[in-house]
Amino acid sequence: MRGVLQRAAGAQVTVEGEVVGSFDGPGIVLLVGVTHDDDESKALTLADKVYGLRVFEHRHATDVACLPPSAPREVSARDLRLPVLVISQFTLYAETKKGRRPTWDQAAPGPVAEPLVDAVTQALRDQGAPVSTGRFGADMQVSFTNDGPVTVIIEV
Repeated sequence: MRGVLQRAAGAQVTVEGEVVGSFDGPGIVLLVGVTHDDDESKALTLADKVYGLRVFEHRHATDVACLPPSAPREVSARDLRLPVLVISQFTLYAETKKGRRPTWDQAAPGPVAEPLVDAVTQALRDQGAPVSTGRFGADMQVSFTNDGPVTVIIEV
């Protein structure tokens, strides 16, 4: 399972002109790709890693999450109770070694991938994350402001 975490200063995803998921202020945009041998344990590991990764700073704290002065300078989205926008993205498993046309053989098919993306989403919610999502398999337009920029690729 592969995730691309992007620290964002706000984000939204639209499908056919309708906003189906969004957040204002600091949070995470998480692109999730699933391959053939992934399972629910990998989904839980990815969610835990993403929400616990220390890619935020004290300046990202809101009124909801007050940090004591002794807290580390680098904090996680979990520490700050920040939102996550989860987007399924099979293109994370594109194979580009030969030619100019990517192949998607390493991406799991929808019936395998969709429940695992849902498991990532639920695991984040179980950790207290406010989570919004795109729509699996839809043509989505994702817009956000990458804060930093911070982009981290996570393999589990």
